[in-house]
Amino acid sequence: MELTGTRMIAADVDTVWAHLNDAETLKACIPGCQELTGSPEEGFSAVVTQKVGPVKATFKGEVQLENVVPGKSYTISGEGKGGVAGFAKGGADVVLTPVEGGTELAYDVQAKVGGKLAQLGNRIIGGFARKMADEFFERFQNTVEGNGAS
Repeated sequence: MELTGTRMIAADVDTVWAHLNDAETLKACIPGCQELTGSPEEGFSAVVTQKVGPVKATFKGEVQLENVVPGKSYTISGEGKGGVAGFAKGGADVVLTPVEGGTELAYDVQAKVGGKLAQLGNRIIGGFARKMADEFFERFQNTVEGNGAS
């Protein structure tokens, strides 16, 4: 499944880039994130609890940053295992473009699930993935713009 979108953020590219690489910002913006440790250089470890349809699971996984062009773009990719619920893996290409009034953040997300999660069907998984992406980028925008997490 793929999701694409853009967000206009009222901050300069350097500020947005700094937040995209900050563990505390990412932890605050990832829905259900209980723990996020690590660094952009070494990668991050995360613990995220989510309910997808009737399946609730705690996912433990690793996240890496690749294809990094400082201040411009990167690919974030990761995989999480949720025990009997299955697994989720995917990535996002994130590109920052300076525009009048701030920064345009464009994203292209690819995600795959397996196990019990895959049995829920594309409609439920697709809706959940869209909701998660929207919630992350809404929280991210509010954090960067100084409005606090939503």
